[in-house]
Amino acid sequence: MKPPVRFPVSAALLRRLAYASIIANVAIVVTGGAVRLTASGLGCPTWPRCTDESYHTTPEMGVHGVIEFGNRLLTFAVGVIALAVLLAVLAQRPRPRGLLPLAIAVFLGIPAQAVIGGITVLTDLNPWVVGLHFLASMAVIAAAYALWRRTVEPDAPTTPTVPAPLRTLALITTAACAAVLVVGTWVTGSGPHAGDKGAARNGLDPQAISQVHADGVFLLIGLSVALVFAFRAVGATRATRAAMVLVAVELGQGLIGFVQYFTHLPEVLVAAHMLGSCLVLLATLAVLWSTRERRPTAPATSPSRAAEPVAVAA
Repeated sequence: MKPPVRFPVSAALLRRLAYASIIANVAIVVTGGAVRLTASGLGCPTWPRCTDESYHTTPEMGVHGVIEFGNRLLTFAVGVIALAVLLAVLAQRPRPRGLLPLAIAVFLGIPAQAVIGGITVLTDLNPWVVGLHFLASMAVIAAAYALWRRTVEPDAPTTPTVPAPLRTLALITTAACAAVLVVGTWVTGSGPHAGDKGAARNGLDPQAISQVHADGVFLLIGLSVALVFAFRAVGATRATRAAMVLVAVELGQGLIGFVQYFTHLPEVLVAAHMLGSCLVLLATLAVLWSTRERRPTAPATSPSRAAEPVAVAA
C-alpha cells in the first residue's frame, strides 16, 4: 500500500504567508476606519446581507454602499490568507510546537471579528460594539504577529535575554498599551465620527475622556523610555533596539493624536491614527518578544564518531 501523498510547504513560504496575514489584518483596520470616517457604516443597512433582498450593494445605495460592501469583501480576502496560513502549517514537516494553535486562532478570529462587525450594523453602530470590533481586530493582529514570530524562530525552548524584573516591566508596558487601545475606543465613541449621521454616541465627555487617554499615552511612553535605559544597562542590544523603535512609533502616534485633537479630528489624521494604533501594538509586541529567544539546539554528537580514535603520526 502506497503511503499518502504529502505536499510539504517550505518554511520560507510559510513565513511570507504569516507576514502577509499581519499586513492584511492591519489593512482591514484602516479600511474599516475609512467606512466610519466616510459615514458609510450603514451603507449596507443589514447583515449578513447588504440589503434584505441582496448580498451585494445596489446602485441606489450610492458610494456609501460601495465602501461598506468593499470592506466586507476585504474580510473574505483576509480570511483566504488566514486559511492559506493554516493549510501551510498543517502541511509543515516537521511542524514547530505551538504553531498550529496560533494558526487556528488567527483563522477563527476572522469570522468572529466579522460577526462582531455584523452586530455593529444590526445595532445601528452602537459605539461600544464598534469599539469591541476594533479591539477584536487588535487581538487578531496580536495572534498573527505571534504566529509570524514562531515561523522565524527555531523550534527550541525559550531562553530569557534580560533579567526577570525587566521582563516584568515589558509585560507591564504591554498591559499599558492594551489599556491605551481600550480607552482610545472610548474616545472614538464620544467623538464626531460615528460612521453614520444618525448613530448614537457613548455619552462620555469627549474632553475628559481624551485627557484620560492622553494620560495613558504619557504613562506608556514613560514605561517605554524606561525600557530603553534598562535594556541598555544590562547590555541587551536587541531589546534596546526594539524599545527605541517603540518609543519612536509612540512619539509619532502621539504627535498625530495631539494634532488631530486640536484640528478638530480631520478624517485623514484620524485614519493615520488608526494605522498608528496597529503599529504601536506591533512595536510593543516586538519589545515583549525581544526579552526572550529560542536558540538553535546543537546537533547531538554520534557516540560512534565520538569514540573513533584519533590517528597520531609516528
